Amino acid sequence: MDQPLTVPPGRDVRLADFDPDFHEGLDREAADKETREHLDALDGLAYRLFAEAKRAVVVVLQGIDTSGKDGTIRMLASGISPQCLDVRSFKAPSALELAHDFLWRVHAAIPPHGRIGVFNRSHYEDVVVVRVRKLVPKDVWRDRYTQINAFEKLLHDGGLTFVKCFLHISKREQRQRLEDRLKDPKKQWKLGPDDLEDRKRWDDFQNAYDDALTECNTHHAPWHVVPSDKKWYRNLVVARLVRTTLERLDPKFPPFDSSLIMKLD
Repeated sequence: MDQPLTVPPGRDVRLADFDPDFHEGLDREAADKETREHLDALDGLAYRLFAEAKRAVVVVLQGIDTSGKDGTIRMLASGISPQCLDVRSFKAPSALELAHDFLWRVHAAIPPHGRIGVFNRSHYEDVVVVRVRKLVPKDVWRDRYTQINAFEKLLHDGGLTFVKCFLHISKREQRQRLEDRLKDPKKQWKLGPDDLEDRKRWDDFQNAYDDALTECNTHHAPWHVVPSDKKWYRNLVVARLVRTTLERLDPKFPPFDSSLIMKLD
C-alpha cells in the first residue's frame, strides 16, 4: 500500500486523509540505511550546487510543536557540508521585523546562489499561528495566501527551488513527545506556556494548515505531507526529497580554463 506525498495544485489538501504513521512497511534498520545512502549522495550534489553558484534551494520545515523540525535539520546537517548549508529559525518576530511587511525577514534569509537553506518554521507562521491565536484580522491573513504565492514565484523565477515539507504527526504522538520533554532536563527548555495552550487548539491548527497547504500548493512550490510519527521514516522521506530535487537540478561544475595549465610554474 502506498500513500502520496503531494496533492495536485488546485485540489483541497486535508491532513485527515494522510496517515502520520505511514512507513511503507519498512523497519528502522532499512530506513536508516537508505537515509544514509541519500545523505552520502547529497554531499556531492550540494558541493556541485555550491561550485555552480547559479541556483539555490530552500527546504521549508513546517509542523505543529514536536513534529520534528530540529531532528530533521540535524539529519540533513549530518550529510551536507556546512559550507553549503544555511539554517534559519523563525520564532516570534522582533520589533524590527514587525515594523516591516511579514515577508521582509523571510526574504532576508533566502540563501545566496550555490547554497541550500533550511527553514525551521517560515512565512507560513503568518497564515497559521496568527490565525489560530487571532493576532491579526481574518482579512489580513486571508490576503497573505496570494502574497505568499507571488513571493515564492518571484524567488522561483530568480533561481530558487522550494522543497516545502509539512511534518505530519498524530495528536497521540504529540502527547507522547510532550511528555518526554517534560521528563528530559535536556529538552525541558523547549516547552513554554504557549505549547500547552496550542495543544488545546489542535483542531484549529489542523484546519489552518489544511487551508495553507491548499491555497499555497503551486506547481512552482508544491507542498509535501511527510508522515512523521516515526522519526526515522520522516528522515528518510525528507532526505529522498532533497536528493531528488538536487538530482533534477543537476548542478554542474564550472568549465575549467585549460589555459591555467600553461601558466602553472
